[in-house]
Amino acid sequence: MHRMNRRAYVPADTAWHLISLRPQGQHDTLRSAAARVGARTVALSPWRLALRNDPLTREQLANAARCDRLIFTSPAAADATARMLPLNTLRAGTVVAVGEGTARVLRKHGAVDVQAPTRMDSEGLLALPCMQSLQGLRVALITAPGGRGMIAAQIVERGAELMRVDVYERIPLPVSAAIIARLQALPEPTVLAVSSGEALETVLPYLPPALLQRWQQAPVVTASARLTALVQALGFQQVSTAAGPLPAQLVDAASAALHPSPS
Repeated sequence: MHRMNRRAYVPADTAWHLISLRPQGQHDTLRSAAARVGARTVALSPWRLALRNDPLTREQLANAARCDRLIFTSPAAADATARMLPLNTLRAGTVVAVGEGTARVLRKHGAVDVQAPTRMDSEGLLALPCMQSLQGLRVALITAPGGRGMIAAQIVERGAELMRVDVYERIPLPVSAAIIARLQALPEPTVLAVSSGEALETVLPYLPPALLQRWQQAPVVTASARLTALVQALGFQQVSTAAGPLPAQLVDAASAALHPSPS
């Protein structure tokens, strides 16, 4: 799904900025990908991630390890779990990742036979063969508070017993006057990268009206068609859908939005 209204061609050698809404301290991979195509990254974090390393969470994880499926909804969920539970102890065939980025973290920490969809979103995960016959099975959703409601609802609808384990949480961060001033001073062109609708909706109330209007008229790249629909509903006019949520995919889409191929 694409909307290309009022897009101006930008020469390939023109410097541009990519606005990242990743959590605090997690902008490096996007920054590196952007730097490879000559773009600079502006970090705008709506929250920081905090590990839930307490006895109850550890007990829940121990119970989850005995489930028929363990679904990890993000790289952060995989990394947080690895700090509390040896992933090489999980049974082969039980570990499912929402995307390749999450799968890489799981494998790095010793998980074997990790299953992940090519389409790296909730719909892609739910379409995996291992997610079809869940009647009577126990399924653990390893995640954080908020988001991924579609996965949980579909697991229950397909007849499984759902166990949810929140292994980390998002601690909101205020958007400072300094970052607002920096965003206002950014020269065009800029591209906003959106891989979380919740992150975007958290940031928007902090923007002065003139800056919000500028964002709504600037190119935006999203990680999925579902996010594209959300961003368009929020009034953004130049929205493109990346091939997926990986940093390189978002950067490729951003570069293509600014430097469209001649028709």
